[in-house]
Amino acid sequence: MKWNWGTKLVIGMLCFMSFIIVLAIKMFNSSPDALVDNDYYEKGLNYDKEYQLKEQVKTDHAKPEIQVSSEAIILTFKANAEGKVNLVRTADKRMDKLIQINTDEQHRVAIPLTGIAKGHWKLIINWKSAGKFYLDEQEVIIE
Repeated sequence: MKWNWGTKLVIGMLCFMSFIIVLAIKMFNSSPDALVDNDYYEKGLNYDKEYQLKEQVKTDHAKPEIQVSSEAIILTFKANAEGKVNLVRTADKRMDKLIQINTDEQHRVAIPLTGIAKGHWKLIINWKSAGKFYLDEQEVIIE
């Protein structure tokens, strides 16, 4: 079969248009990007406050020590502390967990790993100790 240049041009345009349509359908059916933050405006307003809390950790040398075992995440503070730990899974926001903490006599908190998936997690620790407020962010790998 012999095709002239007009037929080839129409076939090429149809292939290109179908490619664009497939990409558009795929874009609309894809899941939202995990890196996009829905409450970026509120976080922007609170940035100065968070920055001061993080600097307070550096000033007082109050950064908690984190140990990950097969059963729990163990946080060791410099003094008695109470607050909350936000476990953030960067890959899937639905897996995030908020845990209230209160230290024991050795200034430790054990967060059990039951129901927590393996992989990379970001710990956002917000606590009060000796009348001061602190905020620290650390990444851990749960195996």
